[in-house]
Amino acid sequence: MRPQQVLLLGLILLVPVLAFLFLKSFGTNRYALPTYLPERVDSTLVAGKWQRDTVFHQVGEFALRTQAGRQLTGAELRSQGLYVLTTYAADCGLSCERQNAQLVRVQEKFRHDARVRLASLSLNSDSAVALARQAESYGAIAGKWFFLAADKSDVDRLLTREFGLTPAPGAATPRVALLIDRNGYVRGRYDGTSERDMNRLITEINVLLYTYEHP
Repeated sequence: MRPQQVLLLGLILLVPVLAFLFLKSFGTNRYALPTYLPERVDSTLVAGKWQRDTVFHQVGEFALRTQAGRQLTGAELRSQGLYVLTTYAADCGLSCERQNAQLVRVQEKFRHDARVRLASLSLNSDSAVALARQAESYGAIAGKWFFLAADKSDVDRLLTREFGLTPAPGAATPRVALLIDRNGYVRGRYDGTSERDMNRLITEINVLLYTYEHP
């Protein structure tokens, strides 16, 4: 074999190795989901060196009434895998209609996947009858998409302390959709009225479900 042929063969064999080393050293997982709501940074001594670790907020327990007139806890809501939380108000008009139209798309996308649930929380302390009317108007599937309510003070406290949502003064609803994982961590924030953002939500739900299947 000629020296030129040997050199060419060596280069051909070397390219995959170099590519692997490059990806291993510098590649990043562009689909890794972040975790939101950092609470503090802990320092741990490992092998003589201090390592800093961010501790994120874990949504606490809560109970809300549903369109079926029963109580639904946060633990039950996330028990199958994950849920998407949004809020709405009686006077938010077109923005809520747009948001719920996007949620209809999400429901349809994951219609047959019991691990994905939707939770729309009323800011108006609605009765079960009013919640049921909302659920019916958007074709909410029982056990899949929950319309929820509680006393206003409880809702305000829940949104602020547990989900980190603070409506702007005069705003009827924050128009934010949150993705909550099975451990109660916030893994995504989206504009609930934006088709582009809700497409990203659909993608990131699939990413989160993939991590459940491939730990």
